[in-house]
Amino acid sequence: MKIGIIGIGNIGGTLARKLAAAGHEVRVANSKGAEAVRPFAEEIGATAADTRAAVSGADLVIMSIPLPAIAKLPRDLFQDVPAGVPVVDTANYYPGMRDPQIAELDAGEVESVWVSRQLGRPVIKAFNNILARSLTQLGQPEGTQGRLAVAVAGDDAAAKQLVMGIVNEVGFDPVDGGPLTESWRQQPSTPGYCCDYDAATMRKALVAAVKGEAPAKRDQLLEKMGALGPNATHADIVAMNRSLNPLA
Repeated sequence: MKIGIIGIGNIGGTLARKLAAAGHEVRVANSKGAEAVRPFAEEIGATAADTRAAVSGADLVIMSIPLPAIAKLPRDLFQDVPAGVPVVDTANYYPGMRDPQIAELDAGEVESVWVSRQLGRPVIKAFNNILARSLTQLGQPEGTQGRLAVAVAGDDAAAKQLVMGIVNEVGFDPVDGGPLTESWRQQPSTPGYCCDYDAATMRKALVAAVKGEAPAKRDQLLEKMGALGPNATHADIVAMNRSLNPLA
Protein backbone atom coordinates (compact mmCIF):
# COMPACT_ATOMS: atom_id res chain seq x y z
CA MET A 1 0.00 0.00 0.00
CA LYS A 2 1.14 3.57 -0.67
CA ILE A 3 0.99 5.46 2.62
CA GLY A 4 1.65 9.17 3.13
CA ILE A 5 2.52 10.28 6.65
CA ILE A 6 2.62 13.95 7.56
CA GLY A 7 4.49 14.40 10.82
CA ILE A 8 7.35 12.24 12.07
CA GLY A 9 7.13 12.83 15.82
CA ASN A 10 6.56 10.10 18.39
CA ILE A 11 3.39 8.68 16.81
CA GLY A 12 3.88 9.51 13.14
CA GLY A 13 7.52 8.48 13.16
CA THR A 14 6.77 5.18 14.87
CA LEU A 15 3.99 4.38 12.42
CA ALA A 16 6.25 5.27 9.50
CA ARG A 17 8.96 2.97 10.80
CA LYS A 18 6.59 0.06 11.44
CA LEU A 19 4.74 0.39 8.14
CA ALA A 20 7.91 0.73 6.08
CA ALA A 21 9.30 -2.37 7.80
CA ALA A 22 6.08 -4.20 6.89
CA GLY A 23 6.73 -3.55 3.22
CA HIS A 24 4.46 -0.59 2.53
CA GLU A 25 5.59 2.22 0.25
CA VAL A 26 5.83 5.03 2.81
CA ARG A 27 6.34 8.71 2.09
CA VAL A 28 7.04 11.02 5.02
CA ALA A 29 6.69 14.78 5.24
CA ASN A 30 6.49 17.67 7.67
CA SER A 31 5.99 21.41 7.48
CA LYS A 32 9.69 22.05 6.76
CA GLY A 33 9.89 20.26 3.43
CA ALA A 34 11.43 17.10 2.03
CA GLU A 35 15.02 17.86 2.97
CA ALA A 36 14.10 18.17 6.64
CA VAL A 37 12.75 14.61 6.75
CA ARG A 38 15.27 13.01 4.39
CA PRO A 39 17.65 11.63 7.08
CA PHE A 40 14.75 9.93 8.87
CA ALA A 41 13.29 8.64 5.60
CA GLU A 42 16.61 7.12 4.57
CA GLU A 43 17.03 5.53 7.99
CA ILE A 44 13.71 3.68 7.83
CA GLY A 45 13.53 2.95 4.10
CA ALA A 46 10.85 5.51 3.28
CA THR A 47 10.73 8.36 0.76
CA ALA A 48 11.16 11.97 1.81
CA ALA A 49 8.46 14.28 0.46
CA ASP A 50 6.74 17.58 0.94
CA THR A 51 3.13 17.54 2.09
CA ARG A 52 1.67 17.57 -1.42
CA ALA A 53 3.86 14.73 -2.62
CA ALA A 54 3.06 12.74 0.53
CA VAL A 55 -0.67 12.70 -0.20
CA SER A 56 -0.49 12.45 -4.00
CA GLY A 57 -1.37 8.95 -5.16
CA ALA A 58 -1.58 7.61 -1.61
CA ASP A 59 -3.90 4.77 -0.63
CA LEU A 60 -3.88 5.99 2.98
CA VAL A 61 -2.83 9.28 4.59
CA ILE A 62 -1.87 9.63 8.25
CA MET A 63 -1.91 13.11 9.76
CA SER A 64 0.26 13.18 12.88
CA ILE A 65 0.85 16.86 13.56
CA PRO A 66 -0.48 19.19 16.29
CA LEU A 67 -3.90 20.72 15.75
CA PRO A 68 -2.57 24.26 15.18
CA ALA A 69 -0.37 22.91 12.37
CA ILE A 70 -3.36 21.22 10.75
CA ALA A 71 -5.09 24.60 10.52
CA LYS A 72 -2.07 25.97 8.61
CA LEU A 73 -2.00 23.29 5.91
CA PRO A 74 -2.91 24.38 2.37
CA ARG A 75 -6.68 24.39 2.00
CA ASP A 76 -6.42 22.52 -1.29
CA LEU A 77 -4.01 19.84 -0.01
CA PHE A 78 -6.53 17.04 -0.57
CA GLN A 79 -8.14 18.51 -3.67
CA ASP A 80 -6.86 15.74 -5.95
CA VAL A 81 -6.94 12.91 -3.40
CA PRO A 82 -9.86 10.55 -4.18
CA ALA A 83 -12.71 10.61 -1.67
CA GLY A 84 -12.21 6.93 -0.89
CA VAL A 85 -8.67 7.41 0.45
CA PRO A 86 -8.82 7.31 4.27
CA VAL A 87 -7.23 10.20 6.14
CA VAL A 88 -6.25 9.31 9.71
CA ASP A 89 -6.15 11.97 12.43
CA THR A 90 -3.89 11.04 15.36
CA ALA A 91 -3.91 14.48 17.03
CA ASN A 92 -5.00 15.56 20.50
CA TYR A 93 -5.80 18.98 21.92
CA TYR A 94 -3.63 20.11 24.85
CA PRO A 95 -4.38 23.78 25.51
CA GLY A 96 -2.03 25.44 27.96
CA MET A 97 0.47 22.61 27.68
CA ARG A 98 1.38 22.53 24.01
CA ASP A 99 -1.39 24.15 21.99
CA PRO A 100 -2.86 27.65 21.88
CA GLN A 101 -6.53 27.93 22.73
CA ILE A 102 -8.90 26.96 19.91
CA ALA A 103 -12.28 28.55 20.56
CA GLU A 104 -14.38 25.89 18.85
CA LEU A 105 -12.75 23.09 20.82
CA ASP A 106 -13.02 25.02 24.07
CA ALA A 107 -16.74 25.32 23.30
CA GLY A 108 -17.02 21.54 23.04
CA GLU A 109 -16.59 20.71 19.36
CA VAL A 110 -15.26 17.17 18.92
CA GLU A 111 -11.57 17.40 18.04
CA SER A 112 -11.61 15.24 14.92
CA VAL A 113 -14.81 16.89 13.67
CA TRP A 114 -12.86 20.15 13.84
CA VAL A 115 -9.95 18.53 11.99
CA SER A 116 -12.31 17.29 9.31
CA ARG A 117 -13.55 20.84 8.79
CA GLN A 118 -10.01 22.17 8.50
CA LEU A 119 -9.08 19.56 5.89
CA GLY A 120 -12.37 19.77 4.03
CA ARG A 121 -12.90 16.00 4.04
CA PRO A 122 -13.85 13.17 6.41
CA VAL A 123 -11.23 11.69 8.72
CA ILE A 124 -10.78 8.55 10.76
CA LYS A 125 -9.66 9.05 14.37
CA ALA A 126 -7.02 6.53 15.43
CA PHE A 127 -3.68 6.17 17.24
CA ASN A 128 -4.49 9.16 19.45
CA ASN A 129 -5.29 7.14 22.57
CA ILE A 130 -2.09 5.15 22.90
CA LEU A 131 1.16 6.25 24.50
CA ALA A 132 4.16 6.59 22.20
CA ARG A 133 6.16 4.02 24.19
CA SER A 134 3.26 1.58 24.01
CA LEU A 135 3.03 2.02 20.25
CA THR A 136 6.77 1.62 19.87
CA GLN A 137 7.42 -1.32 22.19
CA LEU A 138 4.24 -3.10 23.23
CA GLY A 139 2.74 -4.34 19.96
CA GLN A 140 1.99 -8.08 19.87
CA PRO A 141 0.92 -10.60 17.21
CA GLU A 142 -2.79 -11.00 16.61
CA GLY A 143 -4.35 -13.41 19.07
CA THR A 144 -1.89 -12.71 21.89
CA GLN A 145 -3.65 -12.74 25.25
CA GLY A 146 -3.82 -9.25 26.76
CA ARG A 147 -2.89 -7.56 23.49
CA LEU A 148 -3.33 -3.78 23.82
CA ALA A 149 -6.10 -2.02 21.93
CA VAL A 150 -6.46 1.16 19.88
CA ALA A 151 -9.82 2.84 19.30
CA VAL A 152 -10.82 3.75 15.74
CA ALA A 153 -13.71 6.13 15.08
CA GLY A 154 -15.16 7.35 11.79
CA ASP A 155 -18.17 7.44 9.51
CA ASP A 156 -17.01 5.58 6.39
CA ALA A 157 -17.21 1.84 7.03
CA ALA A 158 -14.70 0.88 4.33
CA ALA A 159 -12.19 3.53 5.42
CA LYS A 160 -12.57 2.51 9.05
CA GLN A 161 -12.02 -1.15 8.18
CA LEU A 162 -8.82 -0.33 6.30
CA VAL A 163 -7.49 1.67 9.23
CA MET A 164 -8.45 -1.08 11.67
CA GLY A 165 -6.40 -3.43 9.52
CA ILE A 166 -3.39 -1.12 9.90
CA VAL A 167 -3.90 -1.05 13.68
CA ASN A 168 -3.82 -4.84 13.69
CA GLU A 169 -0.79 -4.93 11.42
CA VAL A 170 1.32 -2.76 13.72
CA GLY A 171 0.51 -4.96 16.71
CA PHE A 172 -2.72 -3.86 18.39
CA ASP A 173 -6.36 -4.90 18.58
CA PRO A 174 -8.59 -2.37 16.80
CA VAL A 175 -11.74 -1.39 18.68
CA ASP A 176 -14.60 0.33 16.85
CA GLY A 177 -15.08 3.73 18.51
CA GLY A 178 -18.27 4.53 16.61
CA PRO A 179 -18.90 7.51 14.32
CA LEU A 180 -16.63 10.52 14.27
CA THR A 181 -19.05 12.52 16.43
CA GLU A 182 -18.46 9.94 19.16
CA SER A 183 -14.66 10.17 18.97
CA TRP A 184 -14.73 12.47 22.02
CA ARG A 185 -14.86 9.17 23.91
CA GLN A 186 -11.15 8.61 23.07
CA GLN A 187 -9.92 12.17 23.55
CA PRO A 188 -7.40 13.08 26.30
CA SER A 189 -8.34 12.15 29.87
CA THR A 190 -11.32 9.99 28.96
CA PRO A 191 -11.42 6.46 30.46
CA GLY A 192 -9.90 4.85 27.37
CA TYR A 193 -7.10 7.37 26.84
CA CYS A 194 -3.54 6.04 27.10
CA CYS A 195 -4.33 3.41 29.72
CA ASP A 196 -2.83 0.32 28.01
CA TYR A 197 -6.12 -1.58 28.01
CA ASP A 198 -6.93 -4.73 26.09
CA ALA A 199 -9.86 -4.76 23.65
CA ALA A 200 -12.54 -5.83 26.13
CA THR A 201 -11.51 -3.19 28.66
CA MET A 202 -11.19 -0.55 25.94
CA ARG A 203 -14.78 -1.14 24.88
CA LYS A 204 -15.86 -0.79 28.50
CA ALA A 205 -13.84 2.42 28.82
CA LEU A 206 -15.38 3.98 25.71
CA VAL A 207 -18.87 3.29 27.04
CA ALA A 208 -17.92 4.70 30.45
CA ALA A 209 -16.91 8.10 29.05
CA VAL A 210 -19.14 10.99 30.12
CA LYS A 211 -19.34 13.91 27.74
CA GLY A 212 -17.94 17.13 29.15
CA GLU A 213 -15.94 15.58 31.99
CA ALA A 214 -12.57 15.10 30.28
CA PRO A 215 -11.42 18.72 29.79
CA ALA A 216 -11.27 19.43 33.54
CA LYS A 217 -9.31 16.22 34.10
CA ARG A 218 -7.03 16.99 31.15
CA ASP A 219 -6.24 20.38 32.65
CA GLN A 220 -5.00 18.65 35.82
CA LEU A 221 -2.34 16.74 33.93
CA LEU A 222 0.48 19.26 34.33
CA GLU A 223 0.08 19.12 38.10
CA LYS A 224 -0.19 15.34 38.11
CA MET A 225 2.80 14.92 35.83
CA GLY A 226 4.77 17.26 38.08
CA ALA A 227 3.86 15.15 41.08
CA LEU A 228 5.27 12.07 39.35
CA GLY A 229 8.66 13.73 39.09
CA PRO A 230 11.33 13.60 36.38
CA ASN A 231 11.93 9.87 36.75
CA ALA A 232 8.36 8.74 36.11
CA THR A 233 8.19 5.35 34.43
CA HIS A 234 5.82 4.22 31.72
CA ALA A 235 3.92 2.26 34.36
CA ASP A 236 3.63 5.42 36.49
CA ILE A 237 2.08 7.33 33.57
CA VAL A 238 -0.36 4.54 32.76
CA ALA A 239 -1.39 4.32 36.43
CA MET A 240 -1.92 8.09 36.55
CA ASN A 241 -4.13 7.98 33.47
CA ARG A 242 -6.15 5.09 34.88
CA SER A 243 -6.57 6.94 38.17
CA LEU A 244 -8.39 9.78 36.41
CA ASN A 245 -11.21 7.45 35.41
CA PRO A 246 -11.30 4.27 37.51
CA LEU A 247 -13.33 1.51 35.86
CA ALA A 248 -15.63 -0.51 38.08
